Amino acid sequence: MLDIRKNLPFQKIKLYCDLTDWYQLLTPVEDYAEEAAFYRRLFETHCQRLPRDLLDLGSGGGHNAAYLKTTLTCTLVDREPAMLALSRRLNPECEHVRGDMRSIRLGRIYDNVLVHDAVSYMTTRADLADAIATAFAHTAPGGVAMFHPDYVSETFEPGTANGGSDGEGRALRYFEWRWLPDTGKEMYVTDMAFLLRDESGAVEVIHDRHIMGLFSRAVWLNLIAAAGFKPLAVPFEHSSHTESGHELFLGLRPISERDT
Repeated sequence: MLDIRKNLPFQKIKLYCDLTDWYQLLTPVEDYAEEAAFYRRLFETHCQRLPRDLLDLGSGGGHNAAYLKTTLTCTLVDREPAMLALSRRLNPECEHVRGDMRSIRLGRIYDNVLVHDAVSYMTTRADLADAIATAFAHTAPGGVAMFHPDYVSETFEPGTANGGSDGEGRALRYFEWRWLPDTGKEMYVTDMAFLLRDESGAVEVIHDRHIMGLFSRAVWLNLIAAAGFKPLAVPFEHSSHTESGHELFLGLRPISERDT
């Protein structure tokens, strides 16, 4: 049996360390406009206070913040220096902090907390509970935390995807393969192959393995509630997701302990 846990608890993902110069060819900033608009609507709908600021845990290249910063003062947290540098170029007006979503404590609270797909790298329930606890510690009373894993166990299906784009004299194409190494484990594997063509026309092929957590809807809701939030599952509305079943989770922090 393949022991994928040998890569844990810290994964060195090439995409976020060695390949950041190519990152925007994999996921162009403009692809995030519709998604960020949906997040903004949810924050405005569910926040019981005037939403003025946002903490983005696992902010990556800062693509969501590129749109959310127009109405929210954003603080971006990521553990990879190369991703923070990429985001600083895109979002120079935002505060950037290096840290791990499982343990960072900034000593501040925010009207909104976003934990985007980086939460999918929480591969154990303990890690996931720690990330949710971090979100709770930074969410103001009456505020909202949002968690958006790529999949829950009820919606995951092994499969493939491909894509990429062209830049100034360069191009990237990728192939993604999602599979379950052991159905008894709450995780799955995403193997990615990148074809990178530089200005000279030379092409390099790089393999990158991502170990991802895969938890049931009930586990998500229970852990969010255990942290002190009121949990809520919300269907994800996006033109690229035409099939039902894809969802994200909200943690609504009560205004007072009497509301719990």
